[in-house]
Amino acid sequence: MPTITAFENSPDRGRGQARDMRVRWALEEVGQPYDVRLVSFAAMKQPAHLALHPFGQIPTYEDGDLALFETGAIVLHIAERHGGLLPTDHNARSRAIAWMFAALNTLEPPIVELGMAMLFERDRSWYAERLPMLQDRVRIRLGELSRRLGKADWLDGAFSAGDLMMVTVLRRLNTSGLLDEYPDIAAYVARGEARPAFRRAFEAQLAVFQAASRS
Repeated sequence: MPTITAFENSPDRGRGQARDMRVRWALEEVGQPYDVRLVSFAAMKQPAHLALHPFGQIPTYEDGDLALFETGAIVLHIAERHGGLLPTDHNARSRAIAWMFAALNTLEPPIVELGMAMLFERDRSWYAERLPMLQDRVRIRLGELSRRLGKADWLDGAFSAGDLMMVTVLRRLNTSGLLDEYPDIAAYVARGEARPAFRRAFEAQLAVFQAASRS
C-alpha cells in the first residue's frame, strides 16, 4: 500500500489546498488505499525527508522501492498504474496529460503569485498598485480556459487526471473573487468538488487539520 506525506499542521487551515490533496484525490478516484505519514515543517528539512523530496516539501509518494515527489509526477504515475484517470485512446490520453501540464505550468504560476501577494504583501507600499496587474494576469488565463471549456463538463471528454489537476489549481482562487467573473469555470470547479472521490480526499485532509487544532 503506498504511503504519502502531508503536513502535520497545514497552513491552509483545512481548506483542501495543500498539494497532498491532489494525490489523495487521485488515489480515491482509482480506489487505491493509502497510508499517510504526517511531517512537521522541521522534519521536512531533515535528511530523511530530503532523501524523498530534495526541496523539502510535501507530498511525497512511496510504494515499494519507488519514491516520487512533485504532484504532477505522482498523479501521472497513479493514473498510468490504475484505470479511470486516463483515457484508453492513445490521442485522448496524450491530451489529458497535456492538460495536466497546462494546469501546473500555465495556470498555477500566476495564480500562486497572486495568492502569495494577497497573503504576504498587503502591508507593502506597492500592494495596491501591483494587485490589479496580478489579477489581470490570472484573468487572461481564465478567459482562455473559459473559451476552450465552453459548455462542456470537462476539458476533453470524460473526467481525467487533467481535470483533477486543473480543478485543484483553480480552487486556489476560491477566496479571490475572480472565479465569480467566470461562471462556467466556477461551475467546472464545483463539478470537480462534487465528485465523491474529491469529498473523501477533502474530508481526510480536513480531519488532519481538525486533529492538530485539538492537540
